[in-house]
This record gives sequence, C-alpha cells and structure tokens, in this order.
Amino acid sequence: MLPDVRGKVACGSSCGWLALMDEAASVTLLNPFAGARAPRVELPPAGEHVAAASSSERVSRVHGRWVLHPTNGCGDTDAVGRAIKLEDMRDVFFREIVLSAPPNAAGRECVAMAMLGCSTEVTFCRVGVDSIWTLLDTKLEFSVGSIVHCQDKFLAIDCTEEISVCSSNAGGATPTATLLPSLSPPTGLCHCSYLESNDELHIMGAMVSTFHETQSFTYNSAIYKCNLHDHTPKWSRVRDIGDQTLFVSKHFNESFSGTGVSKYKENKIYMSEPLYGDPYDLVHRPEIVDIATGAPEVKHVQEKMQGSEALR
Repeated sequence: MLPDVRGKVACGSSCGWLALMDEAASVTLLNPFAGARAPRVELPPAGEHVAAASSSERVSRVHGRWVLHPTNGCGDTDAVGRAIKLEDMRDVFFREIVLSAPPNAAGRECVAMAMLGCSTEVTFCRVGVDSIWTLLDTKLEFSVGSIVHCQDKFLAIDCTEEISVCSSNAGGATPTATLLPSLSPPTGLCHCSYLESNDELHIMGAMVSTFHETQSFTYNSAIYKCNLHDHTPKWSRVRDIGDQTLFVSKHFNESFSGTGVSKYKENKIYMSEPLYGDPYDLVHRPEIVDIATGAPEVKHVQEKMQGSEALR
C-alpha cells in the first residue's frame, strides 16, 4: 500500500490519478504510477455548504471533526451527534471526483467535478486556482449516480439514466446545467455503467432474461456508444474495439481504456466488481466480458487476475 493512502479513503480515479479524502474532508490527488516521488496536488477541503448539499442529515464541524446529527422518528435532531468515520466520508461528502485533464498537464486547465453523497447537485473547482468548491444544480429529478467527462463536457447521470450536461467553471465561467432528454438508454438494457473511450460516450449494461418457473435468469452484456457532437445523439451497438481493453469498476463508476497491454485480452471488458448475478451473493467474483458476443466469464474468488486489486 502506498504510504499516502494511509488515513485516507479513495474517492475517485481519473486521468491516471487517485483522489484521496481524509476525515477532515480534505482531498489530495496522487499519481500512483509515478513512483515514490510522485507529485501530490491538493484540492479545496469540503465546506459546510458542500456538507449541507450532500447529506440529508445536518452536518457540523466540532473541534476539527465532522459530526453528523441524525434525526429520530419524531423529527428531532440529535444535538450532540456522532463523529463521521473515515469509511463513511464518501457517503456524506465526495462520493466520486472526476477530472477534466491530468492536474499536471502543460497548458491545460484541470477542473474537478464531484458527485456528492446523495444529491441532485454537483460541485466544481479549478485545480490549483479555486479555494472553495462551487455548487451546481444539475436539474435532475433524482440523485446523481454517475459522472463522466467526455468531449470536453461533464455529464451527470441519475439512477433513471437521465443525463445532465454540465459546463465546468473553466476560465472562471459560471457553471450551467442542461438536461439531455433525447438520449435514453437502449431498450432492454439495465444495470448501466457509463464511460468515455476514444472521445465517445459509451454505455454498458445487461440484457436480462428471467425464468419465473425456475426463479432464475440469464444475461448477456452489451455495450453501445454515441457521439455527443451529433445533432441528434443516438446509441449504436459496439461489437469490436480492436486491440483495446476496457476496465470497468462500479466502485467509482469510472472506466478507462488501454492498448498494447500483453497481459490482458483484446476486445474484452474486465469488471473488477460484477454488475450482475445473485444479489445475495457477497463474494467478490471478477468478470471478463467478450464484447463480440456479450458472454461473461466469471472468475472464481480463488483465481488470480492480475491488476484486479488495482481496479477496486
């Protein structure tokens, strides 16, 4: 384990950088592939305005610690509250942070967008420029469940697959949000994950067949793509990505593509946490999906899959 990870919880993986949050809700960006002298970039800590937007319960700062004040069944708020532990920080503050570019990219401004614990709002900051986070109402009806940066746009997506196109505060501009009602998921696709690959938006999910007589089901995975620059964006089925390999992790709902990696199979999707299967089965079983056929190969927990731990 990297020394910088101790005492922090990962709250994002973007552009090759990890976002790490401590119990003070301060966030550090770290490039884990740059060795012992890897650069670190500090983001503004969460303020009470972020906590108020992120949590349905009242949150306050007491003696340097964040405290949650839950409400009982009678509507009364616990005045003393309880300290928020490290493992609960993502549920209250930054659930996921996505970058527009690597924070050390020459000549490119990096903007961080954060999905909050449970909110229809998101929050932005310009890395190395802003000292506080700026909130933005996505205009979505339900809480944001996924964030993707694609074609110079941030996309906020809720649990019903509604999409809001969010402009960032790049250059100091005021962020805006516009709903994208014309881009519904392909019919029959469920358990969806979104990712950017080759500058296009992709959606991955399952086509599920249920057998009520035997109380069982089968599924095939499917992946679609669309170009947001089209006048009327629409999804088209993807069956071949050439020599690329896609890596999908539901933990951060973030994905990336890679080429020329000899240890991995081409035209496959590696999922570090299965999207499907028995909902009562808590055993971690990575999957490898053949994009051409949609057929999944479930890896048993005893089997070793190189790199799976890095994707968790």
